[in-house]
Amino acid sequence: MQLVPIAKPDFDVEISLAYATADNITGRPVYARADCYLLEPAAAALQRAIRQAARLDLRLRLFDALRPTEAQWKLWNFNPDPQFLADPRRGSPHSRGVAVDLTLIGADGRDLDMGTGFDAFTPLSHHGNLAVSPLAQRNRLLLMGLMTGAGWDFYRNEWWHYQLFDARQYRLWNDADLPRPMM
Repeated sequence: MQLVPIAKPDFDVEISLAYATADNITGRPVYARADCYLLEPAAAALQRAIRQAARLDLRLRLFDALRPTEAQWKLWNFNPDPQFLADPRRGSPHSRGVAVDLTLIGADGRDLDMGTGFDAFTPLSHHGNLAVSPLAQRNRLLLMGLMTGAGWDFYRNEWWHYQLFDARQYRLWNDADLPRPMM
C-alpha cells in the first residue's frame, strides 16, 4: 500500500502538525519537516469525514497523521505514559499511517471547544468526561459521529485521536521509508 500526501487541493483540511512546532507536549519540534501522509485506506476514510463535515458547514484541522517510529520514540522518551502514547516497541497506529489527531473548525475558521487542547494528557481529555462543559461534550460527540461514520475507530482516552480498525495489520513506517524524511 502506498502513502498518500495529505494536502490541498486534494484534501480540504487545515494542516497544523503540532509536532513540527514547539506547540506540543515536548515544548520543541519533533519533526523537521511538516509533511502529512496517510496510508491509502486511511486517506479514503479521511475524505469521507471531510465530506460529512462539509455537509454541516464544518472543516477538519489535523494535528498529526503518519508519525515515523523515530518520532514515536522521541515522544515516548519524553512522556512514557501508555494511557496516552503507544509504546514504540509495539508500534503506534500513527507509525502505521492509519491514525489522525484532529479537531473540528467552525464556519468562522475557529476550532470548536472540545474542553481541552490537543495533547492534554489528563482525564479531562477522555471521551465522555462529564467534567467538561456541555458544549464541549456535544462537540466531541459531533466529531466522534463524523469520524466513526467515515470508518474510523476512536481511542477512549483522547477526544482528538482516531484510527482505522485493526490498525496493527499495517506495517510500521520509519523516517527513511517516507517519500521525504520528516525527522
